[in-house]
Amino acid sequence: MTQALYLSDQTSADVQVLSCELNQDGLFAVRLEQTPFHPQGGGQPSDLGTINDVNVVHVVQQDGDIIHYCQGEIALGLAFAQVAQKQRHFYSRLHSAGHLIGHIMQSFGWHPVKAQHWPEDAKVQFTQSENAQDIDQIHLQEICQQYIRRDLPRMMQQNDQGYREVGFGDLPKFPCGGTHVQSLSEIGNIEITGYKIKKGKLTVAYKVTEMCL
Repeated sequence: MTQALYLSDQTSADVQVLSCELNQDGLFAVRLEQTPFHPQGGGQPSDLGTINDVNVVHVVQQDGDIIHYCQGEIALGLAFAQVAQKQRHFYSRLHSAGHLIGHIMQSFGWHPVKAQHWPEDAKVQFTQSENAQDIDQIHLQEICQQYIRRDLPRMMQQNDQGYREVGFGDLPKFPCGGTHVQSLSEIGNIEITGYKIKKGKLTVAYKVTEMCL
C-alpha cells in the first residue's frame, strides 16, 4: 500500500520507485513506496508534476496502491517526486470551497449527498430535510464570503473508524481524503454559478477565481 504523503500537504519528496511498466497507451505505470501525488478520487482531479523530471500526466488509486502514469521510463530505486504546486493549490481551493458550501447549506437544513470539485464542473448536491430553510444563490454566495473573511483555520482528525475528517474552525467536519487550504482566506472568491432543484435534489454549482502563488 502506497504511503500517502499528500495527506500531510507534501508537494515534493524523495521516493522509492518499486515498479515501472509500459502500458498499452504508451505511458509508463509507476508504483512508488510513498507519494506526494493526490490520485483522482473523492471528486478531485489528480495532481500532475514530475518524477525525476519525467512528466506525470495522471494518477489513480488501484487495489491500495497509487499508480502514476508517466510519459517516460523511470529507473527503480530512489527518485525525486515534485507536484505542480500552482495546480495543487487550485484544486485544494476548489475542494475547500465545496466543503464550505456544504457546511452552510447544512446549517439551513440541506444535507450534502454528493460533490465533485472539477475546475470546469464543480458542484455539490443536497437533499432537503423537513426543517429546511429557503436560501437563494445570492445569499449563499454572501455567506460564503463572510466565512472566507473570517479566515477559519483548517481542522483535521481521525474518527472512530479511522477515517480522516476535515473541517474549518468550529464548523462540522466531513470525512475526506482530499487536499485542502490551510485556512479559508486562501479560497479567495467563490462564485455560485448554478442553483437548481430537480427531482427533489438541489444542485449548487460554483467556481473559484484563479490566483497566482
